Amino acid sequence: MDNIFDTATDAAKDAADAAPDDTVERMADAIVREYDMAAQERMVRRPMPTLDIVNERMQRYLRAGIFQFARRSPEITVEPTVVQRFSEFLEVLPAPVHFSVVALRPLRGSGLVVCESTLISALVDALYGGAGTLQAPFDGRDFSPTEQRVIQRLLTLVCTEYAKAWKGVYPLELEFQRSETHPRFVNVAAPADLVLVTTLQITFGELKGAIRICKPWAVLDPVRDMLYGAQQADAIAEDRRWVTQLTREIQAAEVTLTAELAQPELTVGQLLAMKPGDFIPLERASRIVAAVDGTPVFACHYGTHNARYALRIDECVRSDSAHWLGGSHVH
Repeated sequence: MDNIFDTATDAAKDAADAAPDDTVERMADAIVREYDMAAQERMVRRPMPTLDIVNERMQRYLRAGIFQFARRSPEITVEPTVVQRFSEFLEVLPAPVHFSVVALRPLRGSGLVVCESTLISALVDALYGGAGTLQAPFDGRDFSPTEQRVIQRLLTLVCTEYAKAWKGVYPLELEFQRSETHPRFVNVAAPADLVLVTTLQITFGELKGAIRICKPWAVLDPVRDMLYGAQQADAIAEDRRWVTQLTREIQAAEVTLTAELAQPELTVGQLLAMKPGDFIPLERASRIVAAVDGTPVFACHYGTHNARYALRIDECVRSDSAHWLGGSHVH
């Protein structure tokens, strides 16, 4: 019995001694493959045609939504989607900004909607009857309750229009979770993680502000093939054809241009005493505003031209730059 035990012990010891040598030999025979740490980043930076069409839709939908919200027609441009580290994204943000943490449903993870203070000031000014050009100083202060309410309404609008922009591509929705004002508390991704940033530059008169939608790449990974793939090409082409046709139809539509020459003030007694042949004195303004459906379009002078009463356009109240209806919207 002792001989059997000694033999088994010696065999186990020999196997243990030989194991490291066998492991080293197997490792030496294995094929070594290089791992490129930047491979994922290069893959992410490939063109994403599906995301481009989503951004184009968002540009149109958000312009219409802000007009309904603030009764001002802004100019909106979408910058190319940027792929960068999350820490780099936070570093380049102009202070102060407002962060809204949003869930990316039905995906697992969160993103950010970031609003610049200049845009918030312009919206507050427009909502209270201004031209949307007043820049309120912040000087390190927090956003006021009024500004926070405007931000919340704007965020609701952004979430609604973004879901519409993704319709037919993927049922992606932004669901508000919480608000923050300091970047330290918006850790939706690790500092070294890659994020996709869509920037919408919004211009009211001379004021320009931006809305940035930041989505971690790791969260979008389940729909990666959809973003890169060409399966949306037909839908994209059809969408653009529809936009072109709609543009032609809208530009051919007739509208009524109204110019108010004067607005005299009378008492009720004076109005009741009026009879045929009486005169109402008018003080003609130096400049007359011409409007379409209550929306100011031109600042004009009133006079005659070719023996007919006419308006001379001095200034386009709206911008005469490229418009979403195609080319200039001032003719």
